[in-house]
Amino acid sequence: MKSATRVLALVTLIVSAALVGTTPAPAAPARTVELAAPAGSGLPPYVAVIKPVTAKRLGSSWREGCPVGPDQLRLVSLNFVGFDGAVHRGELVVNAALAVEVARVFADLYFARFPIQRMETIEKYDSDDDASMAANNTSAFNCRPITGGTAWSNHSYGRAIDVNTVQNPYISRSGTVYPPNGAPYVDRTQDLPGMIHAGDATEQAFTTRGWTWGGFWTTPIDYQHFEKP
Repeated sequence: MKSATRVLALVTLIVSAALVGTTPAPAAPARTVELAAPAGSGLPPYVAVIKPVTAKRLGSSWREGCPVGPDQLRLVSLNFVGFDGAVHRGELVVNAALAVEVARVFADLYFARFPIQRMETIEKYDSDDDASMAANNTSAFNCRPITGGTAWSNHSYGRAIDVNTVQNPYISRSGTVYPPNGAPYVDRTQDLPGMIHAGDATEQAFTTRGWTWGGFWTTPIDYQHFEKP
């Protein structure tokens, strides 16, 4: 073998060996959770599809330095009942370890016909929590600090979900209501569509699975918030 040929062969061997070590692992397969509706409910089957999510898909909701990477998150597309009584599809990004559980939580809400106004991943709002809340958006992952603090929120891990943020507002220690258009719902003696109350189907769907509800907090009070640390 000529010298130049031997060198080329050696380079090819080294590059091939390097590529073997750097080939990315195959993406996790999609998973479907499908549940038949109770007889007489008038609802179609509940279907949730769980897929891997990329940094590109997460957009502004994720950046380098966040406490979890895209590979630790999943995109869940699922059925929900809207305020109009019709069935809609929504999307949540949650921690991979909780994705199936979240799909089953929202199946409970679906079969209970708990109305949700909208469910969009938060980069649709430039990852601005205030804008998402004002739009009454139900969302989960967003790499951000806790409200009024510097530590990572559980939303940054995909382990927190905010539900119907207008009907279930956040009330700060000083009494400020977020979002401001949630002020009419601070009076929790009301039983209006989309509100969450202790002991109801929505609270139970989460808490019986080990989630904590911010409506049980004393200060601040966060009626929209469920988390599983």
